[in-house]
Amino acid sequence: MLLSRARKVQMIARPVSRSISTLRPLFNRKNEDPFPDLAIRHSSEAALDSSYPNLPPIPRPNEETENKRRRLTYQSRKRGILETDLLLGTFAKVWLPKFSHEQLEEYDKLLDEPDWDIFYWTTNKKPVPQRWQDSKVLQMITQHAKNEDKKVLRMPNLEESSSSSTP
Repeated sequence: MLLSRARKVQMIARPVSRSISTLRPLFNRKNEDPFPDLAIRHSSEAALDSSYPNLPPIPRPNEETENKRRRLTYQSRKRGILETDLLLGTFAKVWLPKFSHEQLEEYDKLLDEPDWDIFYWTTNKKPVPQRWQDSKVLQMITQHAKNEDKKVLRMPNLEESSSSSTP
């Protein structure tokens, strides 16, 4: 029996369309929070179902201030989520050179939080948790995120290290 080309396509596509239609309820949850809470990977209260170890951040008690600035600049730019990279990368370019050692420590702790949490807090999409309510650094990033000058932001260029040799 010969089937027309259209009928063959219809027969092949039918099971796919049925399987997709059964998934619709999963993606049509109007009452759910679009910004879910993200547990801190190293938090003792986070019960993560993962094969990865639940490790705390690496303590760096004797890190020199300039090394800390460089590391935080890198960590601000290379978060993994473009929105947070751009927000924190432009913030770091402007503010990290001016930060005191205490402000750098606070910013370092903030960078231990998940990317989406930082993004949602600074754009006022989610309420800031109690542990960050009094953070001056988070308030500065929130102000920076408003972009009141309406500038087109792009990732700032990295500055050349003074120790690198160029021919």
